[in-house]
Amino acid sequence: MTMALDPVDLAARLIDCPSVTPATGAVFDCLEAMLVPLGFAVHRFIAGEPPEGPVENLFALRAGPDGSRHFAFAGHLDVVPAGEGWSSAPFAAEFRGDLLHGRGAVDMKGSIASMVCAVAGIPAEAGSISFIITGDEEGPAKYGTVPLIEHMRHVGALPDLCLVGEPTSVVRLGDMAKIGRRGSVNMWLTVKGSQGHVAYPHLADNPIPRMVALLAELDALVLDEGSDWFQPSNLEITEIEVGNPATNMIPGEARARLSIRFNDLHTGQGLVDQVTEIAGRHGGEVRAVISGESFVTLPGDFSALVSRAVEAETGLVPELSTTGGTSDARFLRAVCPVIEFGLCNATMHKTDEAVAVADLHVLARIYRRIALAALG
Repeated sequence: MTMALDPVDLAARLIDCPSVTPATGAVFDCLEAMLVPLGFAVHRFIAGEPPEGPVENLFALRAGPDGSRHFAFAGHLDVVPAGEGWSSAPFAAEFRGDLLHGRGAVDMKGSIASMVCAVAGIPAEAGSISFIITGDEEGPAKYGTVPLIEHMRHVGALPDLCLVGEPTSVVRLGDMAKIGRRGSVNMWLTVKGSQGHVAYPHLADNPIPRMVALLAELDALVLDEGSDWFQPSNLEITEIEVGNPATNMIPGEARARLSIRFNDLHTGQGLVDQVTEIAGRHGGEVRAVISGESFVTLPGDFSALVSRAVEAETGLVPELSTTGGTSDARFLRAVCPVIEFGLCNATMHKTDEAVAVADLHVLARIYRRIALAALG
């Protein structure tokens, strides 16, 4: 069946809607206008308050026959800020050669446009199809996919399988799919001392040497050597700060921040406990935020059907990987098996973000194959 919609046109329409995280408004109007004519019942709602909200979310469902399988596409319409130095307006889609430029072209308005085109070619009797779309993936992700899952539970519309359209391809469309992600935890360290004059150190307590010793011990940690599906866990010190404007003053406090991306040999809380124990020996305190736990959708029927669909359209068998950062798949994996597959990620979050026009058409065909196989 020939798809009646053009993913390039749809992607350009979505790019034309500014949607820096947390996204609301026009970009959701645009997507709703694409889905309603295809028979989807669209539910939109706002969650959260400033500073992390308000966030708009969209759940669209085209219900199939009773007892049929339910396949979901998931993604986000919010984008990171454009920044300076663009060759064209970031929120005005522009074609230059074989590329479509604009913020969100690959992460991930292009993928969502391809999803819409994919379902336009699928008959309603094939089964239930839904879209799980948030405006809060690039930000704190507190009021996005999590409330969407709560809504789906409430209305009894949890999917059997879910594909997230993150840009997973590396060199060519189809060379990589994500079957899992590492966990992520950020920690803020504080070592308190006593402020004083550098000429009278016996009247002060300098926290910097203790912070340096603490960070040296943390930096020397070997958390693990990796596991079957994950690379070694990694701890990175990302900030050191004392806020001391004077050359003749011992500061009263030293602060630092670290980030750990961890595999399935750890839990977020276990790592917090480990760092807290080390910090305590140096007089330090720890505050932590666990962004997500590691997970993996082990290779099986779902990954096989994704691989077959990709190979049929590109000739490539995608590498099944767990590398990279976090995504909203970390929440959706609690609902059903989830795999991520999408466009080439070379320009995501960069100035002059761009997608190959041809890739959008190929991706729409891949998504259609995946959806039909998942419903079958």
